[in-house]
Amino acid sequence: QVQLVESGGGLVQPGGSLRLSCAASGRIFNIDHMGWYRQPPGKQRELVANITNDGRPNYADSVKNRFTISRDNAKNTVHLQMNSLKLEDTAVYYCNAEARISRFSTYRDYWGQGTQVTVSS
Repeated sequence: QVQLVESGGGLVQPGGSLRLSCAASGRIFNIDHMGWYRQPPGKQRELVANITNDGRPNYADSVKNRFTISRDNAKNTVHLQMNSLKLEDTAVYYCNAEARISRFSTYRDYWGQGTQVTVSS
């Protein structure tokens, strides 16, 4: 199967920056979309940003012009550079990959374990 491991969360003051990283490993034939979701306290999980395997990004309106998603297909990694962080960005951030394990299998979603991002003064 496919494993996703996130890193880079933590505590930051409003206006600060953090960079999240996620590495996919395991039995990977290819990965289509990779991206980041988040779940604020008491709320549902929501899309933050994702990126296609040919590099086209998609952002939630709430993070446009503040967050940048990037991807390294050779390393099966995805990164999220978060700038100008706000209190409302506080959440558990989850890495997501739409992958298949062979040319005969269908794509399915895989998830990381989540990393906490806390924006607080």
